[in-house]
Amino acid sequence: MQTLESLLNSLPQVGRLEWIGLRPARLGDISIVNKAEVIAERGIAGDHRFEGRRGSKRQVTLIQAEHLLAVAGMLHRADLPPELVRRNLVISGINLLALKGKQFQVGNVLLEYSGPCEPCSRMEAVLGPGGYNAMRGHGGITAKVIEGGTIHVGDSVQAKRIMPDEVA
Repeated sequence: MQTLESLLNSLPQVGRLEWIGLRPARLGDISIVNKAEVIAERGIAGDHRFEGRRGSKRQVTLIQAEHLLAVAGMLHRADLPPELVRRNLVISGINLLALKGKQFQVGNVLLEYSGPCEPCSRMEAVLGPGGYNAMRGHGGITAKVIEGGTIHVGDSVQAKRIMPDEVA
């Protein structure tokens, strides 16, 4: 029988980066890009959070593509454009909540789970009546940048494999 710890650490799925969005100003329009420069301890260059506090826990925000479909369904919509939920990265094929307590790779960039990305009251205004509640439990996660680099739409997303010599 497997232990709970071994089940939590078993994440063989590999996801895919589907979409990248930058928010140059806090409440401004989203810029959709195919690649972005990610800087350690800062975030994504061109995003308003990049200029914020160094070492912030909300350097990058991620949401699952599958959750966009779920929220759209709850709102009786055919789809939900990612820019409406104002996250930086849309990921498919891997459960982002399973990354809790882990470091993970997006292409050649190393991120670390730093918390859930709960919806704010703005979701009600952007998505319409019930938008806030539809997003509850589907808001995605936040991450810190451990090692920077360039990410591209289509990059793989996977939990970092812990090598035996990394275990203390």
